[in-house]
Amino acid sequence: MRVLVISDIHANYTAFEAVLKDADGFEAVWCLGDIVGYGPDPNACVELLSEQPNLICVPGNHDIAAMGKMASESFNGDARLSLLWQQRVLSATSMDFLHTLPQIVEPSEKITLVHGSPRDPIWEYMLNTLAARLNFPEFNTDFCFVGHTHVPSIFWWDEEQNRVLLDIPRVGMPVPLSGRAIINPGSVGQPRDRDPRAAYAIFDTEALTWEPQRVEYDIKSVQTRILEAKLPERHAQRLEEGW
Repeated sequence: MRVLVISDIHANYTAFEAVLKDADGFEAVWCLGDIVGYGPDPNACVELLSEQPNLICVPGNHDIAAMGKMASESFNGDARLSLLWQQRVLSATSMDFLHTLPQIVEPSEKITLVHGSPRDPIWEYMLNTLAARLNFPEFNTDFCFVGHTHVPSIFWWDEEQNRVLLDIPRVGMPVPLSGRAIINPGSVGQPRDRDPRAAYAIFDTEALTWEPQRVEYDIKSVQTRILEAKLPERHAQRLEEGW
């Protein structure tokens, strides 16, 4: 099965649409959380996501906070302003959808899905090999797909040498998966690896391959909607440079 793996849409409908069009031909969608937050289109993104085939989705920290299940004070000033706006504009239907999402899912015997990390599904950032090493004992499957950092990456567990290796996979180059790994597809709606293009991955469940992809989208239109909604200007600026 060809699975579209996405994360951190962050209420960026234009980027999300571009990813769905570019990925074309997928049979399922696995979303690793943070559907809302930062961007101007939370309801449109929730609705579009809910329509996807064979959808499996976990919540991110922004989704949890938008539901009122996490204190907004946990976020920096700009993120908090955005969250308060999202709470005001999210529809009852969108809230109902967010409330249905489990924090950890194992869609197969080989895969675990979380937003942050296996030991802290909502909040922990998998930023380095130390964090990855501490998390490998926390899941029982071969592979764990995570989001949250907005950076495409693969942490490989080298059992023979008892160490963790960090790999930044090349766009469009399928990576054969073996052993154990923690894998991040990057962010659809707010990349932070200095590449402003929307990020996603295609996972082939039979061939066991992971293929990172990027796609350009109309950033200017999203920036305009952010400013029209009177959301923090920083959230518009960073889209252009992917930080």
